Amino acid sequence: MKLEHINVKEAVRYMGMGNNKPDERTALLIDECEKELLKVIEPKFVYRVFDVAHKENGVEVIGTPLFLGGNDICRHLEGCSKCVLFAATISSGVDRKLRAYEAEDMAKAMIADCLASAAVEQVCDIVDNTVKEKLSGYNQTWRFSPGYGDLPISVQRVFLDVLNAQKFIGLNATENNILTPRKSVTAVIGLSKNEISKGRRGCACCNMREVCQFRKRGDHCGF
Repeated sequence: MKLEHINVKEAVRYMGMGNNKPDERTALLIDECEKELLKVIEPKFVYRVFDVAHKENGVEVIGTPLFLGGNDICRHLEGCSKCVLFAATISSGVDRKLRAYEAEDMAKAMIADCLASAAVEQVCDIVDNTVKEKLSGYNQTWRFSPGYGDLPISVQRVFLDVLNAQKFIGLNATENNILTPRKSVTAVIGLSKNEISKGRRGCACCNMREVCQFRKRGDHCGF
């Protein structure tokens, strides 16, 4: 798998520009950083499908030691009989490139960081589409990651172990549950035979809504 381009429009939003067009100098830097990042990006992902059991204080992922605790994940997976656990990354080469930018040019470092964030989201979108294709008999929720709402980020290392993510895509977590390589994502997608309410998506059900920078600008993160 290879990314041919990075979603620059999304990266510009991450830079805080909203839907505004970058000035000429910034546009040139974006183009330069995109080309350099595409040389080192190695998109990888792994996913598995599990049955789930709904408990009073969370969701048990059947056949694994992973328990997804909290009211938010309960609501997110309400009505779902299965879930997809996935992990995605764009490789350690991106981390090295970002560190080099940080040492040399902070403007490029900021732009490249936003481009890399957009790139890993593109890989997550590929996972979404793969799940839709492979499990077309199910309706699916949007992605919900450890650390969202009251789902503790402390599940991160068990989450990765269940996926054997270190072996398959070289993804690890530190003792503080920070993913390495850092431009990586872990997430849960719920699967249901029934229609999934659109009301479960968006600002109204997001615990970050009061501090979200997108929302303060009248923008939207995409969820």
